[in-house]
Amino acid sequence: MHADRMTPQTLFSRNSLWQAWLDVEAAMALSQAEVGLIPKWAADEIARKARLEHFDMAMLEKSVAETMAPIVSLVRALSQVSGDAGRYVHWGGTTQNIMTTGRLLLVRQSHTGMLDNLSDAIERLGTLAEEHAETVMAGRTNRRQALPITFGFKVAGWIEELARQNDRFIAAESRAFALHFGGAIGAMHSFAGKGAQLNAAIAQRLGLAPVLVPDRVSLDGQAEYVTSLALFAMAAGRIGSELYRLMADETGEISENLGHAVIGSSTMPHKVNPKHVVGLISSSAQLRSKAAPALEAGMPSHEGDAVCNQLMSSTLESASALGWEVASRLSTTIASIEIHAERMSRNLQINRSVIATENLMMSLAEKIGRTVAHDLVHEAVMDFNSHGTSISDTLLRNSRISQMMTRDDLEASLDPSSYLGDSIVIARKAAELAAKTSTAMRSRAASGLHQTAR
Repeated sequence: MHADRMTPQTLFSRNSLWQAWLDVEAAMALSQAEVGLIPKWAADEIARKARLEHFDMAMLEKSVAETMAPIVSLVRALSQVSGDAGRYVHWGGTTQNIMTTGRLLLVRQSHTGMLDNLSDAIERLGTLAEEHAETVMAGRTNRRQALPITFGFKVAGWIEELARQNDRFIAAESRAFALHFGGAIGAMHSFAGKGAQLNAAIAQRLGLAPVLVPDRVSLDGQAEYVTSLALFAMAAGRIGSELYRLMADETGEISENLGHAVIGSSTMPHKVNPKHVVGLISSSAQLRSKAAPALEAGMPSHEGDAVCNQLMSSTLESASALGWEVASRLSTTIASIEIHAERMSRNLQINRSVIATENLMMSLAEKIGRTVAHDLVHEAVMDFNSHGTSISDTLLRNSRISQMMTRDDLEASLDPSSYLGDSIVIARKAAELAAKTSTAMRSRAASGLHQTAR
């Protein structure tokens, strides 16, 4: 099974889970033969028959309903279809070993699907950062215009946050995708002293990281993965929410290119509501909510606790599917947006006379000190707001100022396009970061995180 053949909605379907569990049974049998626990001929036959197409699905469903233990029913069915080799099926294994490991294989598929989509989104953001490195717009704090920036600079912040998120994923992967396969309680009781060899062989075969203590209660790696997904959802949600705000009619700096056939409202013909971004924001919120149950699930008792296992399993499944979905929605949203530079310029005119007054203040500060300069410029702004008197006229009435700066000097200091800080440089560096990050992420996804075929 591969991520490109599945969707977030189908990945953890019943048949997907059952097949993943059978894949683990096959890997266990082949590895046991490798270390001398069962005959090779038996392991080969078990691996050959560990496919759902060999099973009577109606009978299997009936058995699972009766036992309420799907692994027991799967093991019985696999034993039956494997003939004489069936007596070696599930040799020393335990239910939780199979269920947890199989689920992790599916989570890893989801993870690679998520990385594929996220790499597309980051690559597109890099293009936007480069294309709009010099597109001037109003920077806003507390939802009010603050200083002039470029749209490329805004996008640069999104790129770097997603690059940091990729670093978190890399750090979490080896701990999340680890093999906790140690028999009934984790101490390898039933493997005739070959537990460590067996664990290493299965880990190698499935491309999972080996651990020293393959117990059933060390769930911190899975909890860490879910919280890293929640942090990704925070970044994606922040990007989506910012785009959503910029799409408002009163702002109009961003829009979605949806085509003429899309309907926004059943009763208001003029409305074309955003579509992609609202799904992104909603899915991101759902994914962020998974962090708390994941942390709660990481508190099992003693050497095994079904309550925590079930809570972690359901949380991991839903969070993984949502992570893939959020990345897909982010990619689709970024690909659909249109940038309205002329509207950004028009909105900048609202406060064109005052939005760069920090620049003027700092120019004056070199001559009269920062605090005095701040107060003089602030008073000039208040006069402008109250009476419409230009900042330059107000300041030039002060003989001290008029002796130091000409009207041209003052007007040049108040020009928003000449006061962008390092916006352009940062945007272009972020474009380079996006290219590097998306390429590395896509390569990691293509490798299946070093998954080894059985």
